[in-house]
Amino acid sequence: MLTIAGILAGAIWGGYLARRRKGNRLDIMQYAVSSGIAFGLLTFFVSLVFLRLAS
Repeated sequence: MLTIAGILAGAIWGGYLARRRKGNRLDIMQYAVSSGIAFGLLTFFVSLVFLRLAS
């Protein structure tokens, strides 16, 4: 569940960043997808670390 939230937050942040830099529609989509993947992987590994520390 946390990973899905990370993907969504990364996609929103990436789209906002591309729009702020005056990118076209494809730039916004590329930033959103790549940021979503990066944030999703980051939250996945962070949640794995927390689960290992908690058990």
